[in-house]
Amino acid sequence: MKKFTLLIVLISFSVLGQKNNYNLKKGFVAEGYDVVSYFNNKAEKGDKMFVSTFDGVKFKFSSKEHLEMFTKSPKKYIPAYGGYCAYAIGAKAEKVSIDPKTFEIRDGKLYLFYNSWGINTLKLWQEEGAETLKNKADKNWVNIIKKG
Repeated sequence: MKKFTLLIVLISFSVLGQKNNYNLKKGFVAEGYDVVSYFNNKAEKGDKMFVSTFDGVKFKFSSKEHLEMFTKSPKKYIPAYGGYCAYAIGAKAEKVSIDPKTFEIRDGKLYLFYNSWGINTLKLWQEEGAETLKNKADKNWVNIIKKG
């Protein structure tokens, strides 16, 4: 019985740990926006009819076609840094929410940004040097994940 309880605890921590590395505002990655649509240079809201779970978290899609594209190659579409603001991860090593309509595709990867109250971090990302910030964010994200 103790082994079974330990297994349940380990599985729970594993699942919770995965979810902690994703921005799940509104219960979905990218606040329920279709992560495949970004690669068509559009920010489209997902539909509750087209939902998939990957890595213990939920994704919404605007069409059956996008759902199928994601299912075939999910890692291609998952936003960098778990869907948190790329600028904040790079500049401050902080998890900050995003505006799902503010994004960039860079080197085949989706980056999301905060854009509210007169602060557009996508513009800051571009003005302050996207490549440098991306490199910092990559390193910061590894440390954030380690801390849990």
